[in-house]
Amino acid sequence: MQPKLPKADVGVLVGRFQVDDLHEAHLDLIGSVVKAHSKVLIFLGLSPCRVTRNNPLDFESRKQMILDQFPTANVLYIKDVARDEVWSKSLDSQISDLVGPGKTVVIYGGRESCIDGYTGRYSTCELEQESYISGAEIRTKISTEVKADPLFRAGVIWAAYNQYPRSIPTIDVAIWDTDHKRLLMARKKEETLFRFIGGFVQCETLEVSARREVQEEAHIEISEPQFLGSHIVDDWRYRREMDKIMTCLFEAEHTFGIPTPDDDIFELRWFEAADIHESDLVAEHRPLLKILCAKSKLRFAKREEKATGWTDGQVIPYPPKEK
Repeated sequence: MQPKLPKADVGVLVGRFQVDDLHEAHLDLIGSVVKAHSKVLIFLGLSPCRVTRNNPLDFESRKQMILDQFPTANVLYIKDVARDEVWSKSLDSQISDLVGPGKTVVIYGGRESCIDGYTGRYSTCELEQESYISGAEIRTKISTEVKADPLFRAGVIWAAYNQYPRSIPTIDVAIWDTDHKRLLMARKKEETLFRFIGGFVQCETLEVSARREVQEEAHIEISEPQFLGSHIVDDWRYRREMDKIMTCLFEAEHTFGIPTPDDDIFELRWFEAADIHESDLVAEHRPLLKILCAKSKLRFAKREEKATGWTDGQVIPYPPKEK
C-alpha cells in the first residue's frame, strides 16, 4: 500500500466486498483510508441482480461486516447502472450530500477498480496493494462446503427467499417429415406415453438449444426451427415452487439422419399427423399439441383410444420419398 495518502478532508472507497469475512487485503485497504482521513465514506456496489455468483450478498450483510471492523466508517450503497457517466454523476451527487461545503474529497481504488471508469469531478487515487486475494476464489471455496451450523442453514434459506421468481426456459420441437404428414415423437423408458423432443436451455439461443436437443436425443439434423408459441409447463417437480418451467415450442423439418434414441429417450416413433391424439401424449405436452394444431391447421383425430401394438424401444423411420 502507498506509505502516504493524499491530504483531503474525506476519503471515499467504492467496492463490492462480496466475501464472508474481510480478508487481509480488505483490512489493509480500508484501514489505510480510515487512518488517513477524519471522515470515510464506503460505497458498496449494489447489483440489480439478487443472490448471484458474483453478487451473493445483499447490502445490509456487507455493511454490518465492515462496521464490525471499522465502526466509524459511513457505509452506503451505489447502484450499478449501464453507463459510467451516469454512475459517476450518481456517486458525485451522493458524496456532495454527505460532505460539507468546501471540504476536499479523494476517491480511492485498487488495481482494476471503479476509478478506471469514473468520470466525475472529484480527485482519485489508486492504491498499490501489497497482496491480492480473489473474492471469486473465496466464494468458489465456500460453495463446496456444507457447515453443520444453524446460521449456515439460515443463510441458505435467506438466499432462497431473496431471489426473484424465475421462469426456467426449456424448448420442445415438433419434427416433421419432408412431406409434413408425420411427426417424430419420443418416449422415455419409465413412461408409456409420448412427448416432443426437448430439454432445458443452456447459455445459448433457443434455436441453438432446439438443434442441440434434437441431436442429443435423436441424432438427426433439422431445418431452421420456427417458433410457434410458449407455455407454462405443469411439471411435477415445480408444482409447489414459485419458479416455473416455461417451454418454447418450435417446429422444424427432418433433413438428415436416421432417428436413433439417446440420452433419456428410449423410443422414437413417427406419428401420422392427422391421427395423433391428445391421449398419445404425456399430460404436460398436450397443450403443446394444441399450439401445434392451431398453428399448423391440424385437427385432433376423432377416434377411440385403442391398443397400438407398439414394440418397446423400436424406431420406425418414415419411408423415403419416391423418386
